[in-house]
Amino acid sequence: MQLARRRTVNTLQQLIRDRMADRRWSYGDVARRGGLPRSTVHHLATHDRLVRPPHPDTLAGLARGLDVPLDTVRAAAANAAGLVIWPQPVNAPEVDVLVASLNRLTAEDRRHVQALVDSLLHAYRDDAAPKNEAPKKSAKSSGSRGS
Repeated sequence: MQLARRRTVNTLQQLIRDRMADRRWSYGDVARRGGLPRSTVHHLATHDRLVRPPHPDTLAGLARGLDVPLDTVRAAAANAAGLVIWPQPVNAPEVDVLVASLNRLTAEDRRHVQALVDSLLHAYRDDAAPKNEAPKKSAKSSGSRGS
């Protein structure tokens, strides 16, 4: 006896499926409306494992095809790829430069950057204080004697 494997549906799949059902659209309808290949829409709607979010042009086409805001599609795609989108805008020019520069790196170099960031975040989770702060000394270990 073989048990049926229950497939999970990621947030991008759910968005595509819900919108198509609500509007009674086919994959071809969404593809035509968004200027995308039908196979791309079908792939995004049926494959539950996203290693990374789709290309920004694909997300823009999908938003047009589904007639939803681009931010809605971006958030669903990021979530489906296991990423978290920060809800407030970041007003730090160095972050904008860093993010814009990532697109110019090779896929292998981006994996190295991701590993570095993961390592730094893991280190911050492990330590209560960031690495550049000196540990606080207790009154016992400070070596002070009453005068």
